[in-house]
Formats: sequence, structure tokens, C-alpha cells
Amino acid sequence: MTSTIPTVDTRSEASALQAVLLDMDGTLVDTEGFWWEVEVAVFAELGHQLLEEWREVVVGGPMSRSASFLIKATGARIALAELSVLLNSRFSEMIVRGVPLMPGARRLLAELAAHSVPTALVSASHREIIDRVLHSLGPEHFTLTVAGDEMARTKPHPDPYLLAAARLGVDPARCAVVEDTLTGVTAAEAAGCRVVAVPSVAPIPPAAGRTVVRSLEEVDLSFLRGLIKV
Repeated sequence: MTSTIPTVDTRSEASALQAVLLDMDGTLVDTEGFWWEVEVAVFAELGHQLLEEWREVVVGGPMSRSASFLIKATGARIALAELSVLLNSRFSEMIVRGVPLMPGARRLLAELAAHSVPTALVSASHREIIDRVLHSLGPEHFTLTVAGDEMARTKPHPDPYLLAAARLGVDPARCAVVEDTLTGVTAAEAAGCRVVAVPSVAPIPPAAGRTVVRSLEEVDLSFLRGLIKV
């Protein structure tokens, strides 16, 4: 007589959920404030003061967009490529000792792993930053990761989420995405995914096919399965 270890079918329990795709900064880790702190410090060294109202403009965007906006807004005399390297370098130094997780993030990742749900980390951040943050999140929680500097187009374009779904071999329409910014939400919705928005810095309005919650503590596997109908 032989025995087998039972496995959990992520499409069972009246759900067609095939995968969960998660943003990183501001969604799983509390780093949006770190990015702003770095940007403020770097521009101060360049002789410019950043306005607090600009924070909502740059949050969640790819480095190219955020840095370009700040250069134009301040008139700073620095090339985009040089500024991008400087910002990433400073941020990487800041998080070398780890980053704080958002409330509910560790529990959600553990639950997805326990039920063998294919899970991808989809971020506009560069690969170097993602690899550092993974030390805090636990790389074992992710089937794959997608970095912003490894694609021709990142968020708000749908490409990162379409790529993650393709690599996982799943239908984007049967993927649940968790995001904290309108930029990320826009990308996920354009890819055809069902989206849970957990706003961090800027508010995200409700919309058809979009669920807005206050915290990851409101999100669990049952909740995500309920977003996608059979």
C-alpha cells in the first residue's frame, strides 16, 4: 500500500484562480517613503527642493518616468541615466539591512505558499533592488520575479503582467493582482487581470473589476479566489 501527499488545486473551491501577481514597493514592503527620502536627499545635494505634492506623481512609476519628471520639475542639471544610477545606488544602500513588510504581507505570502499557489513578484524596480528586497520577503515565496529594467516597457504598460502570466503558463484573466498605486493598477487592468488595490501614498478610486481595500490584512487566499469566477 502506498500513500501520496495531497496537493491543493488552486482552481478548486469554486474558483478559477490560477496565479497571484504581487507588486513590491508599497504593496509588500513599506519602502515608498524610502524612495521619497532618497529623492529628496539627492535633489537637495543638487541644490533643489522637492515639493511634497510631487510625491503622488512619482510614486509607483518606473525610474525613467519618475526621474524624468523630477528633472523637468526642478530644472536640475543632471542626465537621466546619471540620476537613475544615483537614486538606485542610494536606495540600495538604505535597504542593505532589510526592509519592513507591510501589515499582512508575511501572512499572505505564507498562505499562498502553503497552498502551492503560483506567485510572481512584478515590480518596476530594477533587478538589483528586487534581489536585495527578496532577502526580507523570502525568495522561496515566489515562482518568478519580473524587474522593471529587464523590459522595454514597464508599468503603466501591461507588459510586466503579461510576461509574468506567460512565464507561469496561466491566463491573465485568471490572475489576481495586488497593487498599491494607480500606475500599477493601470498596468494590471490593461493586462486583463483582476485587481486588488491597497493604496499607499495616493488614493485609488473604485472602478469596475477593481477591488479597493485599506490593508493587506483584509486579503487572504479565499478573498482572492472570490475575485475570479468559474
